[in-house]
Amino acid sequence: METTLTIPAEFPADTPAVPAGQLVTVRVPATSANLGPGYDSLGLALSLHDTLTVETLASGGLEFELRGEGADTLPRDASHLVVKAVTEALHRLGFRHEGLRITADNVNPHGRGLGSSASAVVAAVTAANALVPPASRRTKDWVLQLTSEMEGHPDNVAPAIFGGLALSWQDSDQYSSTCATVAGSVIPVVAVPDFELSTEAARALLPASIGHHAAAMNSGRAALLIHALTHDPAFLLPGTEDYLHQSYRAQAMRPSAGLIAALRHAGHAAVVSGAGPTVLVLANGEAEARTIVDFIDAYAADNTPEVAWRVMKLAVDVEGAKVEVHRQ
Repeated sequence: METTLTIPAEFPADTPAVPAGQLVTVRVPATSANLGPGYDSLGLALSLHDTLTVETLASGGLEFELRGEGADTLPRDASHLVVKAVTEALHRLGFRHEGLRITADNVNPHGRGLGSSASAVVAAVTAANALVPPASRRTKDWVLQLTSEMEGHPDNVAPAIFGGLALSWQDSDQYSSTCATVAGSVIPVVAVPDFELSTEAARALLPASIGHHAAAMNSGRAALLIHALTHDPAFLLPGTEDYLHQSYRAQAMRPSAGLIAALRHAGHAAVVSGAGPTVLVLANGEAEARTIVDFIDAYAADNTPEVAWRVMKLAVDVEGAKVEVHRQ
């Protein structure tokens, strides 16, 4: 569909336009944040990828093709998150566009705790950065700043940008992240239910403060989790124990909370993925990963027949957002 896009008033009318005919494709991974005790600080990139193609047009307007997840519900106009993020990123870079042709192939389920909005803004900002002339392009750290600002925190955008295990923090309005290499035997398994939960609704369930003892317990588990993920996966179960958020959110996703409890009782490192309701299980090796898939299938059949679960054995994405510039 065609939509006229307007440049915000705060940007000068003489802002240069990106030349028509620029075409880039960005492949961006889904992510799982928190990983149990790493609330708003740890994130893992997963081998489940959305693909975004952006082409600049010579005349005003928007052509938007959307396939896959969200195709029946998301807008195809200037209100779409991708359009807003591309436009804003170009403005931050000192450019505007005359028009856009966007194609989004979405695989990442929306509203399930796998960082779909983070993937969208990372893909959009990365594409915008690739559309401008080489001399005006910025680093991935700039992409981290802008996308963290858009999302409000860096835990999902950082692994989507850099890949692997991202450890992120914030000083005032400055966002930072560093990446760690995940042990090769760690295999993420996700169980995605057929119901959604918004991040805002999940955050609203959290208390304003917690006790010093719980904070101390959580910091110890977060430190252990980093060791488990990078060096010794034998510690994944105790390392994923959380004292900050999961118990408070359980009431909003009882099927997920029940599945997590059953998996942990059986000795598997299960957590809420992001704000939920997807369940993430960190397996140590192929044998445990297969056992986890079978366990989830059996548990779901016996305990949550009203919920359809999509169970996927994935891998850790080590590349993050990848850009192809097709034409300049």
